[in-house]
Amino acid sequence: MSLLYCPVRDEPRSLPHGGDAPAAPQRRHSSVRHRWETLRQRVGDLTIRLVDEPDVEAASWRLPAHPASVGRARRLTRERLRAWDLERLSDVTELLVSELVTNVVCHTCCGDLVVRLSAVEGLLRCEVEDCDGVLPEVARPSAGAENGRGLLLLDSLACCWGAERTRRGKIMWFELPAYALR
Repeated sequence: MSLLYCPVRDEPRSLPHGGDAPAAPQRRHSSVRHRWETLRQRVGDLTIRLVDEPDVEAASWRLPAHPASVGRARRLTRERLRAWDLERLSDVTELLVSELVTNVVCHTCCGDLVVRLSAVEGLLRCEVEDCDGVLPEVARPSAGAENGRGLLLLDSLACCWGAERTRRGKIMWFELPAYALR
C-alpha cells in the first residue's frame, strides 16, 4: 500500500442540481487534465532515463535517528544542492527534508534513516527512508497546537509527495520542479 498526492483527480466532477457546467470551467479542467497527462508521460520518460543516462545527479546518506541528524540532513542537502547548481531550491528543500527527518526521529523507534536526493532534467526528488512501515496521516491541528503541521507543509510546498511501504519500513518522498522556483 502506498500514499500518493496528486493535484488533479481522475474522477469526473459531479455538477450541482444536475445542470451542465459552463464552457470555461470545462475548458480549464480539460486544460489542467491535459497538462497533468503530459507531466505523467514526462515523468515516465524521466524514470526510464534514470536507468539509461549517466548524467542523473544522485546522493544518499545514512544517518542515526537522533535529533542532531535533522540539522545534519539540512546541511548535507544544502551542500549537495549547491554542488548541483540548484541553490534556488535550497530553502524549501531543507525545510521539507527537515520535516521528514524530524518525523522519523519523533514518531518511530528506528535506529537510523536514509536521506536520498536525485535531480534529473529540472526535477528534484527527495526521499527519507525509515524502518517503520506505518504510513503517516495528515493531521488537522488546532490553532494553538505546537505540532502536526509537517505533512501540511509538504502538501503546500511540494509539487507532489507520497509514502510507500518497503520490505524494511517506508519511504516518504517529495518532488520539486526546479524551473518553477526561478
